[in-house]
Order: sequence, then structure tokens, then C-alpha cells
Amino acid sequence: MIYTVKEIIEPDFGCEGFPEGYEPECEVLLTDDNGNRITVSIKDKELYQKDIIEGSRVYLSGETVEKIK
Repeated sequence: MIYTVKEIIEPDFGCEGFPEGYEPECEVLLTDDNGNRITVSIKDKELYQKDIIEGSRVYLSGETVEKIK
């Protein structure tokens, strides 16, 4: 299904930083063309690698997300 990224909420571990070995995941709010909303967790690193930002159009299938170019 195709969605628009409405908001990316990055984890906040305050001044302690991330625990050793932890891969940060962001909560990503997505909306489809009918206005339905879902929230998914996506690794922060994956968002950067795929250049997914707020406003991006993405294809979501299971746990796989791909940016539509």
C-alpha cells in the first residue's frame, strides 16, 4: 500500500544516549490517500539510507518500506 510520511518521531534517550548495541527506531506516522493513519517502527538508519523524510511517498509491504521516486 502507498502512504505519505506525515511525521517521524525519533527516540529520545536524554543525556544518557543510546544503550550499547541498540539500533534506534523511529515511530513513523503514515497516511494513505483516504486519510487512514497507521504508525510503524522503522530503524533510523534505514530511513537515512532510503532518504525517507516527512512528506515522502512510500510503499509499505509487511515490514518492508520503500521510497517512491
